[in-house]
Amino acid sequence: MTFRAMRIGSALAALSAGAMLCGMAPGDMSVAAFLQRATLLERLGPLAIATPEAQYLKSEVVAAGKRYKARIDADRKAGRKTTSCPPESGSLTPEQWLAHLRTYPAASRKSISVYSAFDGLMRKRYPCPA
Repeated sequence: MTFRAMRIGSALAALSAGAMLCGMAPGDMSVAAFLQRATLLERLGPLAIATPEAQYLKSEVVAAGKRYKARIDADRKAGRKTTSCPPESGSLTPEQWLAHLRTYPAASRKSISVYSAFDGLMRKRYPCPA
């Protein structure tokens, strides 16, 4: 390998590492992007669950859920009113999640993050008592 090839390889590695470090936080994917990727997976049927793409999409939702819970816990600890009042544990099926995402108008899906959609679902499912 020549010195020039090594320099180019090092530069490419540094650029890709920088791109990864500057990337979006988990849960920041847009609803439009999430639905586009999920729709492609749905075509695979039950086999989709075993794909890396399905695991990636699942990690987006899990990360959004963790961020949401951390925010709710911090609000409660600080004595602030929370946006929703969920139980300590619960479950959400992929079908319920996708149905919720599909309630957003197509024109606004690009500007709504998975995290914001998760918050919206929790507000809808677990409103706080008045």
